[in-house]
Amino acid sequence: MSASTVASSTASPPVNKRSRVIVASLVGTSIEFYDFYVYATAAVLVFPTVFFANDDPAVARLASFAVFGVAFIARPVGSVIFGHFGDRVGRKGTLVASLLTMGVATVLIGCIPAGTTPGWAVAGPACLVVLRFCQGLGLGGEWSGAALLATENAPAKRRAIYGTFPQLGAPIGFIIANLLFVVLNTTMSEEQFLSWGWRLPFLASAVLVVIGLYVRFKLIETPAFQNVVSSGNVAKLPLARVFTTSWRPLTLGTFIMLATYTLFYLMTTFTLTYGTAPAEGAAPGLGIARTQFLWMLIIGVVFFGIFTLVSGPLAEKFGRRALLICVTAGILVFGFLFAPFFAAGVLGAQALLIIGFVLMGLTFGPMGAVLPELFPTSVRYTGSAISYNVASILGAAVAPFIAVALWQAAGGSTWLVGLYLSSMAVLTLVALVISRETRDTAYDAAD
Repeated sequence: MSASTVASSTASPPVNKRSRVIVASLVGTSIEFYDFYVYATAAVLVFPTVFFANDDPAVARLASFAVFGVAFIARPVGSVIFGHFGDRVGRKGTLVASLLTMGVATVLIGCIPAGTTPGWAVAGPACLVVLRFCQGLGLGGEWSGAALLATENAPAKRRAIYGTFPQLGAPIGFIIANLLFVVLNTTMSEEQFLSWGWRLPFLASAVLVVIGLYVRFKLIETPAFQNVVSSGNVAKLPLARVFTTSWRPLTLGTFIMLATYTLFYLMTTFTLTYGTAPAEGAAPGLGIARTQFLWMLIIGVVFFGIFTLVSGPLAEKFGRRALLICVTAGILVFGFLFAPFFAAGVLGAQALLIIGFVLMGLTFGPMGAVLPELFPTSVRYTGSAISYNVASILGAAVAPFIAVALWQAAGGSTWLVGLYLSSMAVLTLVALVISRETRDTAYDAAD
């Protein structure tokens, strides 16, 4: 055997560059969350008027939120579909497919005629529901794939740090989406914005998707998945295997994520509704101007991004479980502060947003490592995706709808909304207490 043959047989398998891993996981989730937030913002500011104009304003708002929730129903379906291919075929191709699914649906939403257009009174909202479902399918496969891309390429003792990079896509996507809406609100009239201006953020998604695809096509498979392929342990039916061998972490992972999701969508969707609602009426809000409150949200989300990054080193030093128990206890207490902070007006609302998003960063950041670490490599994509996305139904799909109903039931007070958040935190605390620490999991093992 020649020296060159020996060298080639003993050479290490190719790996992704760390910079490429970070950029690919960050860019992809930034685009996905941008798409998702564009819809969330439009669901509050635009869609009740554009697609449900014939309904009572309160009914139109609830209808818009109901369509918003359709994506969360689709997300577990997406987690099963993309999880199957992610565990069977590989992470790279699955991530490309999830990005395309989400991006194409978002662009097409920007093309739907308004409900007031002749012949589109029913067709317009129906198309919105279908495309919203497709958005959910895409995001159902995106997050777990990006988390695995980051953590399965991470150096030893740095998985939680690398796992924060796909998580950072959430605040980045939120800021980009809301900055666009701020620009549109300040550069065009209300009539122009409702007529065609709201479509621009959706159509702009096409440019971002092209960038994301370019980065992801340059990736190679993760070492952990290559080990599974080499050992012949690829699951024929990942869904069946995860339910028969990993049902306990599947359940725990869902409830570990529950408080995070509830907090997230109360802070981003309900607060925008309450903050911009008129100060007079059956369910009064704060009456803050739309553009001003968007800036308040953007300020809060900056703290979200900062503390997402801070959470990684903390999770490595103190352990994922200990950190999350402390932060979830903080979320429980924070729920009781909802009404007092909002009662303090603009300054109180800004303080509430900052504190809430600090907690959000500290609880969301470690999830990029925690949920994948609960599962063996052969079903890691499917398991983490299902836990993450079932939690999205329990903690996010219904959160804005429940929050609005509680707000109206309390005659404009938010104390019931805060109590709802605290109750979700209790369920997450129980799951964390009975779960195990995952920091020292043998992550690259082929099961």
